[in-house]
Amino acid sequence: MKALPHRPACGFMQRLGLATGAVILLQAAMPALAQEVRTAASVDLPRYLGRWYEIAKFPNRFQKQCVRETSADYRLIEDGKIEVANRCKTAAGVFEVAVGEAKVIDKTSNAKLQVRFAPSWLSWLPMVWGDYWIIERDDAYTVATVGTPDRDHLWILSRTPKLSNAVYENLVDNATKQGFDTAKLVKTPQ
Repeated sequence: MKALPHRPACGFMQRLGLATGAVILLQAAMPALAQEVRTAASVDLPRYLGRWYEIAKFPNRFQKQCVRETSADYRLIEDGKIEVANRCKTAAGVFEVAVGEAKVIDKTSNAKLQVRFAPSWLSWLPMVWGDYWIIERDDAYTVATVGTPDRDHLWILSRTPKLSNAVYENLVDNATKQGFDTAKLVKTPQ
């Protein structure tokens, strides 16, 4: 019987070391994306209802007509659902209003909701619902940050049309720590 040639173990060890190094670099490059977006620990829905002004957002296709004075009004309707009325001024200087519905999908925290603006007869289709996660809110319910778990959408909201730079920067920093590309944020003129 012929003996097999001896292969040094160092080739295997080098490949193993390179593979391990690549995994470590990949994990270091994407720490926030490796974790799920964290929401606020709890949201008292009656306190969250009312008017919120959009301070900044990631540009998106469904708000492309909005150039200024964007706000959202939330009010409780039947079956624990929430009516959402988004309002903004267009480039033509007229206000446009879109009315939709939100539903809580995480009853433990009330921080994960889904929203739809499609007609109610289409509400059985999962694709008409979009994620609306309240990822941060202050104790007084005067500011909030809302995003989506895929980190494609982000809004900074306030109960007043203006927000101090310090508070705004804190909200932006917290969203950045959650892996949102906050360089994409565009402030909304109010």
